[in-house]
Amino acid sequence: MSNEWRFQFDNERTVWQGNPRLSAATGGIAIGIALSILALLMAVLVDRRLGIASILGIGIVIWAVRRVQQTEYVITTRSIWAKHGVMRQTVRRVELSKVQNTAYSQSVTGSLFEYGTVTIEIAGGSDLQFQRIDNPEIAREAITSRIGDMSEEIPGSPNQWYSVLQLVRDIRVTIE
Repeated sequence: MSNEWRFQFDNERTVWQGNPRLSAATGGIAIGIALSILALLMAVLVDRRLGIASILGIGIVIWAVRRVQQTEYVITTRSIWAKHGVMRQTVRRVELSKVQNTAYSQSVTGSLFEYGTVTIEIAGGSDLQFQRIDNPEIAREAITSRIGDMSEEIPGSPNQWYSVLQLVRDIRVTIE
């Protein structure tokens, strides 16, 4: 995979990199093959010139495979990157500080063959998905280990919180 489509700061390093499985193209491949077979069948039964339409089916197969091959996902120590597109490429970069939550899901076949989708919830933006990647739990862990779990740690010591409580009680007495 080429890194020309993204940048990294000096102190930033890549911690995970992946692509969707080629099986993500099965829908396009099936449609392209069906169209090619239909066109060839029509060429035999109706008119030979209809066989040219099979080229469209072959084009759909090639497009579906290239779309999967051109998709890349990267997690660095500072950000998450996603690139997709065949003719026109779209690149999205999200800083880890903007990540609110992560989850991964696997279908029955995904569990069987160890692939799935990681969903990344972004503050102030649309969610990002790494679709049909190998071992999605590893990609999710690469993100969550860098964003931390703020719900486990309460800032301040118990003495500081008792001081805040006493201050709030004093304000309440003053107001009443």
